[in-house]
Amino acid sequence: MLGGDTARFEPLVVKYSPRVFATARRYARRESEVEDIVQEVWSKAFQKLGTFRGTAPFEHWLMRLAVRTCYDFLRHHQRSRERVFSELSVPEQEWLERVMADPSTGSADAAAARQLVHRLLDMLSPSARLVMVLLELEEKSVKEIAALTGWSVPLVKVRAFRARAEMRRCLARIAAEKYL
Repeated sequence: MLGGDTARFEPLVVKYSPRVFATARRYARRESEVEDIVQEVWSKAFQKLGTFRGTAPFEHWLMRLAVRTCYDFLRHHQRSRERVFSELSVPEQEWLERVMADPSTGSADAAAARQLVHRLLDMLSPSARLVMVLLELEEKSVKEIAALTGWSVPLVKVRAFRARAEMRRCLARIAAEKYL
């Protein structure tokens, strides 16, 4: 398509980098990891540009590549799945205590809740984390997730079900550690 001309590729990088960075930030916490993912996405995009058929917008093709690269990152850099309650920040601990005491007060501290959700996501397996981020945070439909990941629609549904169960187990483990 571009015949290996990096100068003609540069406008694509400038135009779509914010979206690629935003996607990578949903899967990695440290900025150095985000930068590595983004660099890998653009490297793959340049190498595979010949496979872009033009039947869909370039952005769709690129985002599919970005999500798959993020998934690869998660699989290769799976975080420790064991977390102890003492690793939670004070606002997270306080929020968890309020929710356990009275679940109707859960929305009182949205920032602490977001932090806890990110900790829970970090505890999930790579496929569970990917499906939860796409489904719940990015609000993609099951069909959109299937298209992005290459999984079948039934597989996306099964993985979403299992991811939610895994998340509940992680939350129960955190709560249990608090009261042991």
